[in-house]
Amino acid sequence: MPPKPRPHGKSRHPGPPRGGTDRTRLLVFGAVGLALVLAIAIGAVMAFGGGSASAATALDQAGCTLVEKPALRGVHSITTPTGTSPLWNTNPPTSGPHYEIPAVYGSYTAPLNLAQLVHNLEHGGIYILYGPGVPDATVAQLQSFYDNHTRGTILAPLPSLGNKIALGAWTTKDANDPTNGTAHLAKCTSFDEKAFGAFFDDFQFQGPERFPPNTLLPGHN
Repeated sequence: MPPKPRPHGKSRHPGPPRGGTDRTRLLVFGAVGLALVLAIAIGAVMAFGGGSASAATALDQAGCTLVEKPALRGVHSITTPTGTSPLWNTNPPTSGPHYEIPAVYGSYTAPLNLAQLVHNLEHGGIYILYGPGVPDATVAQLQSFYDNHTRGTILAPLPSLGNKIALGAWTTKDANDPTNGTAHLAKCTSFDEKAFGAFFDDFQFQGPERFPPNTLLPGHN
C-alpha cells in the first residue's frame, strides 16, 4: 500500500524521537546479524573439518566405538614390512612409526603388514579391516562400499579383530603442521553406510603428508 500523506503542521501528540527509534532498530538488527554470523561460522567449522562430531554421532548411532588419540610422530623406524612398534597407541595402529614403503591401495583377501598400513594413513588414506568372525554378507557390503571409495582406501582382513570391523585414519588440522595430529580408530560389529561414509567424509585425505587424492589409486602406493 502507498504511504499515507503526512498532515501539515505540528502534531499535538508527537511520537518518540526518531533518533531513539533508529538506535533501537540498529541494536536489534545488529543482534540478529551477529547471531546469523555465529550460526554460519559454527556450521562451517562442522562441515569443513573443525571437529569429528558428525562422524562420532553417526558411529555412535550405528553402535560403533570411536577412539581418538594424539597422533604419534611419523618416522620410518620400523626396518622390515612385518615389524611392529611398542609405541603404537591404538590397536590396530593409526599413527606413529612405520615401514618406509606403504601398502598398495586395493581390496585384499589376505592380511597386510600393519607397519605399511600406517604409512598409507600418513599419506591421507583410510583402511577398512575386518576379522574372521565378520559374516560373509557383511564382507560383501564392505566390498561394495570399497568399490565406491577406491581412492586412498585399503580393504583387508585382520585376524586379531575377531567379529569386528576397524576403520583407521590419521589427520592433521593444518597441512603445514604435520606434527600436530589425531589418530582415529572406529570399531563396529556391523556395516552402516551412513556411519562409514561420515568417517570417510571427515577424515580421508587429511593426513600429515597430504598426497593428492588422484595419486592414491588402486594398484599404487
